[in-house]
Amino acid sequence: MTVPRQKPAQAKTPTYLYELPGHLIRRCHQISVALFHQECAAFNITPQQYAAMRVLADNDGVDQITLAGLAAINRTTAGELVTRMDHAGYLTRKDNPKDMRVKLLFITKAGLKLISNVDASVLRVQQKLLAPLNSAERKNFISYLARIADVNNELSRAPLRSKK
Repeated sequence: MTVPRQKPAQAKTPTYLYELPGHLIRRCHQISVALFHQECAAFNITPQQYAAMRVLADNDGVDQITLAGLAAINRTTAGELVTRMDHAGYLTRKDNPKDMRVKLLFITKAGLKLISNVDASVLRVQQKLLAPLNSAERKNFISYLARIADVNNELSRAPLRSKK
């Protein structure tokens, strides 16, 4: 038994693209990044740098691979972020006494101050992004996004990893 195919004409309707969850998620990501840059321009920080520093603030002394996993950032990007944040004085790298090939990362006082200053702006980004939703819708939306991300974690090029 053959399954009838959808008519190609349906795929060409103007609204088809705008009903695809992947397309809508991508658009929301673009909006989120634009809001982040708008709100955080004075701090000269990217969303990925913020995520990495936020992770380090809660997990001081992890290695770069663990940082990448905890922030769900690919390893190459994490390496670039660590180098930039080290040069900016927001973190320091120290030898791991158990494995001299591995550097441990520590957030500096300047890094903690930056995170403290940026947090209010990042909160405003989240509020603006979710402004079209009421309180209950926001809670459900976050729950649905978290579930989608969790169930599909291994499909990501930069999966979220828990601390070893």
